[in-house]
Amino acid sequence: MRSFSLKSSLTSAALSVGLFSVSWAHAATPADSACPALLQQNVLRLQDEKPQSLCQYAGKVVVVVNTASFCGFTPQYEGLEALHAKYKDQGLVVLGFPSNDFSQETGSNKQIADFCENTFGVKFPMFTKTSVTGKDASPLFKQLSAKTGTTPKWNFYKYVISRNGQNVESFNSMTDPKAKSFMREIEKQLASK
Repeated sequence: MRSFSLKSSLTSAALSVGLFSVSWAHAATPADSACPALLQQNVLRLQDEKPQSLCQYAGKVVVVVNTASFCGFTPQYEGLEALHAKYKDQGLVVLGFPSNDFSQETGSNKQIADFCENTFGVKFPMFTKTSVTGKDASPLFKQLSAKTGTTPKWNFYKYVISRNGQNVESFNSMTDPKAKSFMREIEKQLASK
């Protein structure tokens, strides 16, 4: 009987602590209110698998792209890096999410990081291998798909997110990062403050 009451006390204490931490974790903070809901996510950096908050990109125009090392569109890394380098000082960031959803990204996170850096000189932020379609899609890609009504159909599908996170435009894999339509959208979003 004594062990039961001790167990009950511990369970009650654990529930109290659990309820406190849940309500605290969901309390809005000034940083959260400045960060669009779409970016209120934590992901793992590709190079070292350290957690990163996407809120660090709040207020920027964000290009999200699902990538793969062994795809006919893989040379788009070069255009994406050029885009990132050209516009980063104006508030653009490209975020790469390697994915094996289309069976063209089989390497480890370290192998992918080495490939991107050594082959294409990628300096824009990259994150660990991510599912981008179906029931296993990451929360970010589920939200992007819901906002645009389209999921990635292949590698190098691109989403352009406005500075406030409210507007999202999608571009298919065939759209090169240097394409006029893509560049027009980037420049339009950069011009919006």
